[in-house]
Amino acid sequence: MVKHTFATEPFRPMRGLSNPHAQTIAAYYLRSEKGVAFRRERMETPDGDFVLLDYADVPGKTWRDLGTAAPIVLLLHGLEGHARRGYICETVKHLAQYGIRSVGLNFRSCGGEMNRLGRSYHIGFTDDVTLVLDRLHARYPAVAFGVVGFSLGGNVLLKYLGEQGERASGRIAAAVAVSNPFDIAAGIDVFSNGSGRRYAQRFLKELRAKALAKADLIGAVVDLEQVAAAQTVTAFDDACTAPLWGFEDARDYYDRSSCIRYLPAIRVPTLLLRALDDPLMALDVPFQLVHDQPWLVPGFTTRGGHLGFVAGSAPWRGVFWAERQAARFLATLLV
Repeated sequence: MVKHTFATEPFRPMRGLSNPHAQTIAAYYLRSEKGVAFRRERMETPDGDFVLLDYADVPGKTWRDLGTAAPIVLLLHGLEGHARRGYICETVKHLAQYGIRSVGLNFRSCGGEMNRLGRSYHIGFTDDVTLVLDRLHARYPAVAFGVVGFSLGGNVLLKYLGEQGERASGRIAAAVAVSNPFDIAAGIDVFSNGSGRRYAQRFLKELRAKALAKADLIGAVVDLEQVAAAQTVTAFDDACTAPLWGFEDARDYYDRSSCIRYLPAIRVPTLLLRALDDPLMALDVPFQLVHDQPWLVPGFTTRGGHLGFVAGSAPWRGVFWAERQAARFLATLLV
């Protein structure tokens, strides 16, 4: 295969938002969830659990307006997020302008409703992506599909594509990963103890609360006292994630879940959008591998923060660069 020639537009941070933390925090508050309506579907899973799907409608370009032949993009949110986050809504609006329909997958325990089982999701859990794509493809067999993953969802997406290899090309025509980690073990100290610590503590609080709320379901496998005492994400993963999912420890979990080991097997055109100043991650971008792998399209920027990429001349005229690039790329291959 010849490497895809898609080129991202230049990214210029909004004035006053050159700092990576400013980009990360401003994007969270500036993105608007207005202009998108959602219809929810509960999809039962073979193991007795369920996932929640959010079908997104933009006024004038709803699923009905766009028609049954319009392409469909599945959206995967980040850690402890949901399928109605601001970055999802911005992507939905951009995709709709190209005539592309969108549906978001809420990972188990996300989306405002706790799942039934003791286990929910993790950064390498791809089973539900496989399940949802297979069922959507069976329901809409004649349309082109794409996938966009954000942060944790980006790692899940890339791992899924690598696991599936050639098989994925029969389901997906194009994919985009935004602000994803590549080598989790290499970057976990930055997230837990370095520049990402403030963000990690918020996630850790939510993860601990969810785990302890399931004490009766996981108590036989997990040391709940260690979970409650965990002060870093790594400590939580050692105490909870690893034993729940059958990993030896947090390091084994990170090594086996990191998408970097799956990138060589990807056979779907995939755009990688990542800021090199991302404060939640170490500089773990495998530049040579991306250069040599013809299916991977680099979209790396010097600045942008984590899920930031806020451009434009003023807050009320904000331009969300990553969502725009993702829609542009997908439109070249789906429409």
